[in-house]
Amino acid sequence: MNAPAPYEPRVPSDSMPPGQAALSVTWAALPFLSLGFATPFTFAAALLWRRSLHLLVSTAVYAGVFALMLSLLSGTGEDEGTVRAAGMLMSLLAVVGCGHAFLIRRKVFDPHGLSGVDNEAVVERVKRQRLLRQKARELAASDPGLAKELRIGRPDLPHQYNDGGLVDVNHAPVQTLTLLPGVTPELAATIERVRAETGGFVSAEELSAVAGLPPSLTGDLAEYAVFIR
Repeated sequence: MNAPAPYEPRVPSDSMPPGQAALSVTWAALPFLSLGFATPFTFAAALLWRRSLHLLVSTAVYAGVFALMLSLLSGTGEDEGTVRAAGMLMSLLAVVGCGHAFLIRRKVFDPHGLSGVDNEAVVERVKRQRLLRQKARELAASDPGLAKELRIGRPDLPHQYNDGGLVDVNHAPVQTLTLLPGVTPELAATIERVRAETGGFVSAEELSAVAGLPPSLTGDLAEYAVFIR
């Protein structure tokens, strides 16, 4: 029940949505598809969008090579060496530019690595778990015997019923009680001791009051604890 570490994207995501991924691949392939003629314009477009030093330098370099290639092509005549040099520059713009674009395409199209983060799915999953806990708690209140058979609130035992992550405070062992938010091994031992003395609890409020738990835990305990008698 411990809260997971917050998501901290460090690299662009490999799982961009299909449309965004297709656009990024098309952009990266332009240098090769255009035989190098689109290379400086491909990086210039990315520069206008992202405005990074890396893209600025890349655009300037490719633009310089492109200008040199055009200069050689415009004055080729019958000079075979000049034609070969222009062809090499064209190949450089096409192959190197394409490879370079593919290397940085995710940084251009997904610089913060957020494309792979499906927050809506996370929200829906949390809502579903909350609903499962509510239904399991209602079942435990109406039919405690069935709840025990289904092992609601007993993650320490094999069970098939999905209770959304509940812990039965009145029956779970000490180690399982520590799954409750904020419950340390010391507090779990206290809960077990008081439980043995009183015969169990009926609510998170009673648990906090009788076992002397910090009041700040009551809300979270009410969400994840179940009290089967």
